[in-house]
Amino acid sequence: MVTVTTPLVERAERIFSDLGYAVSTEGTRLRAERKWRTVHVTPVSDSPTAPSTGDLHCFVAPAEEADDVRRQLDDDEVDGEWAVLGVGDDGDYEVHRPIDRYPA
Repeated sequence: MVTVTTPLVERAERIFSDLGYAVSTEGTRLRAERKWRTVHVTPVSDSPTAPSTGDLHCFVAPAEEADDVRRQLDDDEVDGEWAVLGVGDDGDYEVHRPIDRYPA
């Protein structure tokens, strides 16, 4: 039996829609809006690059790569608030947040 995987952008769109966001496509990225917040959603296929606009970013990666993506973003000291969604083929996901550089 052949396993069919859903592209990251489609999985990200479904996740944000299920969370109540209005989702629109911006090229290979998504824009998820709800109330006062706009999240720029970037599926990561190679190395993550933060969009040049917006303060809230979400990078979507395969579950097995999410922690590596988070580490790379931490090392690159990406500005703004961001997180990485590690998404499995079954639709489950886990949120990976940046390391707190300035603990209280």
